[in-house]
Amino acid sequence: MSLDWIYYAISWILLTWHSAWDAIGVPVGAVIGTNFAWILSIVFLVVTVRVILFPVFVKQIKSQRAMQALQPKVKELQEKHKGDRETLQKEMMELYKKEKANPLMGCLPMFLQIPVFLGLFHVLRRLDPAKQSKDLYGWTVNQFESASQAKLFTAPIAGKFGSTADELARLGANGTTVKVIAGILVLIMIGTTYLTSRQMILKTGWAEDPQQRMIQRLMLYGIPLSLLISGAIFPIGVIIYWVTNNLFTLGQQQWVLRKFPPPVTAKKTTSPAGVRNPVQPAKSGGLFGRGKSAPQTPVKATAPKVAAPKPGAKPVNPKKSRPAKRQG
Repeated sequence: MSLDWIYYAISWILLTWHSAWDAIGVPVGAVIGTNFAWILSIVFLVVTVRVILFPVFVKQIKSQRAMQALQPKVKELQEKHKGDRETLQKEMMELYKKEKANPLMGCLPMFLQIPVFLGLFHVLRRLDPAKQSKDLYGWTVNQFESASQAKLFTAPIAGKFGSTADELARLGANGTTVKVIAGILVLIMIGTTYLTSRQMILKTGWAEDPQQRMIQRLMLYGIPLSLLISGAIFPIGVIIYWVTNNLFTLGQQQWVLRKFPPPVTAKKTTSPAGVRNPVQPAKSGGLFGRGKSAPQTPVKATAPKVAAPKPGAKPVNPKKSRPAKRQG
């Protein structure tokens, strides 16, 4: 299957934004070693894609709310079919189908962005001055040459941490500078990828469903760790896209979670003696998991109990006994 339509679409968005920045006076040449017109074109490629995918993001939030509402029923099924994994999975799939909840919806926005990521990766890899075909996917020769010379703090956006000496020579780049800029961006990419997943889990909580919990762990730990290796082959322009996308996601999730907070489910536990445990103060988890405990209701002070006198002790204020009247 040809992916040319993706490459044409990505190229068109990039070139449209670049023309827009040029029209409003953003310098095309390098300022502080950076070609801001091309950097902003990549940033607003993210904005364009996220605006298009916003309805999908809303569906993702609604699906997560539905999954959260089903947690008590999922827990009941787990207790009922404990040890019978096949029956448990069958019953849970029937439950999801009945309640119209999709456990994979949480990954849908990310999956839909994969073609955009791959398209940008392919387009930026083409920005090699040694290539003879410079007019593919709607690019003109002048646009191609301008983009191939675009830099971020003197590091070409087509360069990568793992660029060979020959590739760096064709781009006219310094190997140390490219590695430093790319390395810093990869670390930022890993950190922001971790935070986007952590932010959602802190607000919605860990899923009871093993399949859903496995997806949460994969997004929280697996994907950031994989970027530590794969980040070496990403062009700097692609990493800029990824970091911008993560920052956009953090802001969008924060807005949606504040506007549509997840339902609060109260859990009642009992001690072995059958007495309810005291309710712990709720925490409002922040981005890094540091939350402030809710203020506790002040306990009214009670008067101290006076201890009874010990046997045989003299009273402090003994009452004077009156002599009994003699009977006449």
